[in-house]
Amino acid sequence: MVEQSDRAPLLECEEIPAETPAPAPPPERGSESSPANCRALGSTAPGTGWSTSPGGPAVFSSAAVSGDADSAASTETVRVGPCWDAHSTVKGESRFSGWETGSPEKELATSVPEWEEKDQIVAVFVITFDTRSGNIVEWCLPQDVDLVGVEFKSMASGSHKISSDFIYFRKGSYFGLACFANMPVESALERGARMKSVGILSPSYTLLYRYMHFLENQVRHQLESPGHYTQLEAFYEDKKGVLPIGNGGTTCLQPIHWLPSISRCMHPEMKITHPAGCMSQFIKFFGEQIIVLWKFALLRKRILIFSPPPVGVVCYRVYGCCCLANVSLPGIGVSVPEFRPFFYINVADIEVLENEVSYVACTTEKIFEEKKGLYDVYVDNQNVRTHHENLQPLLRINGADRDKYRKLSEQRQMLLYSQEVDRDCSSNEEDLFILFFMEQNNRIFQMLSEVSASQDKTLTEEHVRGMGLDPQGDRSFLIDLLEVYGIDVMLVIDNPCCP
Repeated sequence: MVEQSDRAPLLECEEIPAETPAPAPPPERGSESSPANCRALGSTAPGTGWSTSPGGPAVFSSAAVSGDADSAASTETVRVGPCWDAHSTVKGESRFSGWETGSPEKELATSVPEWEEKDQIVAVFVITFDTRSGNIVEWCLPQDVDLVGVEFKSMASGSHKISSDFIYFRKGSYFGLACFANMPVESALERGARMKSVGILSPSYTLLYRYMHFLENQVRHQLESPGHYTQLEAFYEDKKGVLPIGNGGTTCLQPIHWLPSISRCMHPEMKITHPAGCMSQFIKFFGEQIIVLWKFALLRKRILIFSPPPVGVVCYRVYGCCCLANVSLPGIGVSVPEFRPFFYINVADIEVLENEVSYVACTTEKIFEEKKGLYDVYVDNQNVRTHHENLQPLLRINGADRDKYRKLSEQRQMLLYSQEVDRDCSSNEEDLFILFFMEQNNRIFQMLSEVSASQDKTLTEEHVRGMGLDPQGDRSFLIDLLEVYGIDVMLVIDNPCCP
C-alpha cells in the first residue's frame, strides 16, 4: 500500500508566507543587508518552502514586470508551464528567467551580493522503473553525459512504498537533485504502478533548490504524459552550464568549495540550501544527540544515517550535520580532511566510500550496517552508535553537553518569542543553529591556539572548562581532537580509574 511522504509537513513547518504577490521595491533588494536577512528580503518558491534570495534570482510577479493589473492571474501562472525559476513568467515569452535580457529582472539581479553563484545545470534526465529491466535512464540531455548509477540514486531503494519524494545525491564531482513520484495505473505491464524521477546535475548543490518546484511538476507531467520532453529540453538549453575547456579539449569542473569553515560573513550556501524549519526539525529530531553528532563531525568521522524512505527529509539531516563543524578562525582545519556531504548513497557507492576518510551521507539500504569498514558512526533513527572502541566514550552525554543543549534551546525559544511578539524577522533558526556551533568551535580552537602558543603548552582543567567541555567526560574527545588537528599541547587532566 502506498504511504504518503512526510515531506510536506517538514516544508510547511515554520515557513514564512509571502503576504502579497507584489515584490519588495528595488531599493530594498539592493540594500546592504547581511546574509542573516535573506528570508526577510525574499519570499518562498511555491511548493518548496525554500528561500529564493539573496542567493536566488530576483523575486517578482509577472504583473509587476509588465504592469498587468491582473496580478492575481499572474500569480496563478507561477505553478504552470516551464516555471523552472519558480517565479519566471509563463505567458509565452521567449525568455525564461530574464537574466540574459535587459529586462527589469536583470536590473534587480545586479544588486544581488557579488557572491551569487551562476546556474550550471550540466545535465537533465528522466529515470523510470521498468518491470523487466529495473531502474533505467529513459531520457537525458546531453545525450552523451555519464549517468551510470544515477538511475539508482534518483529512485531510492524502497521508494515503491511511497507516493513522492525528493533526493539529493552526489555523482562524481557533480551534485544532483531528483524528484520522484509514484502513480497508480491500470496496466498489467506496469504492474499497477508507474514510477519516475526527473532530475538535474550541477557542480554545486547550493543552487539546486531553485528548481525543486519545476522538477516536481515535470515528474508529474512525465507520469501523466510519458515521452513528452519539450519543456525539459527548453529548460536545459536555458540553464545549461558552460564548463571551461581543459588540456586536450576535455571539459573540467571548477573546484567545489565544501563547508569546512565559514568566510565571507557566512557561506551563502548555508543560507539558501534548506527550507524554513529544516534546522528546527533537525534539533527536535535528535535532541541532546545533536551534541554527540557535533563531536563526531568536528573529528571529521565518517557518519552514515540510515532511514527508510522518504529520503528528502534525511538529506536535510546530512546537511544539518555538515553545519556542525564550521570554524571561522583563520588557519584552523586546513590540514584536516574535508567533511563532505554525499547525501543519498546506495550499494553502487561502496567502492567510492572505501577511499573516503571523512563524509556524511544517508541511505535506505540496511546492508550498509554490516559493512562497518565504510563508516565510523551509524545513525539509525535517533540512535547514534559506533563500533570503534575508542569512540565509545563520545556517545555518553555529560553535564557540559546538557548545558550546551540547554543554552541552544533557550536561545531558540528567545528567538521564537522575538519573532512572534516583536515581529523581528532579522534572524532565524538556521542562523542561530549555525552560529551557535560555530561559536562553540571557535571557543575551543581559540583556547587551544593560545595554550599551544604559550611557553609550557599545558592544557589544564580550567582551560577545558573555559572551552565549555567537561574535563573528565570529554577527555577522550579532546585527545582525538588534538591528534586530528595536529595541535601541540600537553593534556594534564587526570583520568580517574574505574573499579
